[in-house]
Amino acid sequence: MPPTMDSAAPWHDSTLGLLAHGYAWLPNRMRASPDGTVRTRLLGRPAIALRGPEAVAFFYDERHVVRASALPDPVLDTLFGHGAVHALDGDAHRARKAMFLALLKDGAGVAALGRHIARRWREAMADRRRDPLVLFDEAARVLALAVRDWAGVPLSDAAAADLAHDCTAMVDGFAGPGPRHLRARRARHRQEHALADLITEVRRAPEPGAGGSALETVAWHRDPDGTLLDPRTAAVELLNVIRPTVAIAWFATFAAHALHRWPQDRALLRAAPGGSYAEAFAHEVRRFYPFAPFVAGVAARDLTWHGKGVPRDTLVLLDLYGQNHDPSLWEHPYRFDPHRFGSGDRTRRPLEELVPQGGGDPARGHRCPGEDITVTALAVLATELARLDYDVPDQDLSIPLSRIPTLPRSGFAFSPR
Repeated sequence: MPPTMDSAAPWHDSTLGLLAHGYAWLPNRMRASPDGTVRTRLLGRPAIALRGPEAVAFFYDERHVVRASALPDPVLDTLFGHGAVHALDGDAHRARKAMFLALLKDGAGVAALGRHIARRWREAMADRRRDPLVLFDEAARVLALAVRDWAGVPLSDAAAADLAHDCTAMVDGFAGPGPRHLRARRARHRQEHALADLITEVRRAPEPGAGGSALETVAWHRDPDGTLLDPRTAAVELLNVIRPTVAIAWFATFAAHALHRWPQDRALLRAAPGGSYAEAFAHEVRRFYPFAPFVAGVAARDLTWHGKGVPRDTLVLLDLYGQNHDPSLWEHPYRFDPHRFGSGDRTRRPLEELVPQGGGDPARGHRCPGEDITVTALAVLATELARLDYDVPDQDLSIPLSRIPTLPRSGFAFSPR
């Protein structure tokens, strides 16, 4: 007889609670749970939510949890795209993931992108001295220009700015109802169409050898059966290089927020530009501030978690925001402290327990292969912000946890001197 969900568990649907409470929904439910799990329904489906290092290992084991049927159409329509690597499992997922990993091999690709970001940021600040700016918008534009240069995508500066706007719309609207979601769908449709035409144009030239640009790598990628991706799917995957890079604008804005609240970190970043403290600062921004609330998969078969049944096809959620603030893992979890990632700190936790973008092995599982890009880009931008003299006018810097994804309400307005 297949296992069943705990008969004492609440069976009401929590979708409205998630929409109302955002990042706080799952951690609040976890605190009220006697066994550290939450059993509920989302969008009418039975769901179980887990947290902690043991849960990470369980969640990213494909014998337990698969992703192919876990992502609802509204998320594919906006954030990831239909046919994306995120919705694949097994050999198909590993082959597609290898394409992304090849772009980042040996760290050289990540370092090159970091240099593009630093150059574009400095150019932007030199051109915009004394002009009032919204950091989120400026960071998104800079990141779009940098990833355009790095990926070899032939777009004008104006087209790259439009791409930045569309990429932020895709991220902003994936979990939001109404107009936000419609903007996200339109942005994805617009960019997929344009990039599919570009893929078709690239394929009119001879296939390059190894070491081509990101654009060429995606255009000429072959799935395990040896066939090229259709142009629309290739466009989806090219966007899955560009969109997450532009989305670092969320973390960059949080970095500015942190430097404003804790200005002592500016001096530390200035004293060791590009060094270990910048990386530790980037990790702490990713841990402390809200980004992804959780990731979801589907039980691949009838399972057991801590002695209780999890039937096949149950939604399985991994609580990312809650784990990054779990007092059993992090000392003073609601204190911003980059030193917790310093090599000399006795309270330092393994980076494997830091899961702002998911967990597991990026080569074999669904962990984001661009996480190194996020850390590098954030360390670069945090250092550049620490070096920059700017004024911060009075504004609403509160961060609403009910909104996914969230930002300081003002987007962080500033004026470079």
